[in-house]
Amino acid sequence: MNCYHLQYFSLLGDFTKKSSEALNSEAQSPEELYAEIEQIYSFSYDKDKFRVAINDEFSDWNTALNDGDRIVFIPPVAGG
Repeated sequence: MNCYHLQYFSLLGDFTKKSSEALNSEAQSPEELYAEIEQIYSFSYDKDKFRVAINDEFSDWNTALNDGDRIVFIPPVAGG
């Protein structure tokens, strides 16, 4: 089991009521981790509307995660 450091912005921050957390998980990819937090916090947003960053770098949803990684699911941004 790995420990991941998650940051939540916008919609995900509203649902989780947190700006960040450390989460112990067996998820091996951002896609698996997103599915896990979707279940924990009972929300349902299409992951394809988000981008994922691992350790401050945009990444693919199937990138292998490592213990201690910092993960951010970045929501769509509206301009104005």
